[in-house]
Amino acid sequence: MDLIFEVIDKTGRKIHLSKERWSHIRQEHTQIDNIEEIENTLKKPVKIISHEEGELYDYYNYYKTKNSNSKYLKIVVKYLNGSGFVLTAYFVRNINQ
Repeated sequence: MDLIFEVIDKTGRKIHLSKERWSHIRQEHTQIDNIEEIENTLKKPVKIISHEEGELYDYYNYYKTKNSNSKYLKIVVKYLNGSGFVLTAYFVRNINQ
């Protein structure tokens, strides 16, 4: 698997972004063009929210310089066998609880 990066998140778990997932993000969510924003959000999120089922987590970070009303970067991470990978990432207006 070709990786763009692998980081240790705020909770001490490994998360990676693959080239395939980065390609998906760039095609589906064109407002994201900065890999560093994804890395920083995983390392230092303002909030992490777990989904009710599955090993899915939403990581959020605020980017006030974005030229839109959606200033929170939301990254959806799935964990398998203790290791996480980025499913998708996009900007939202609010943190969804």
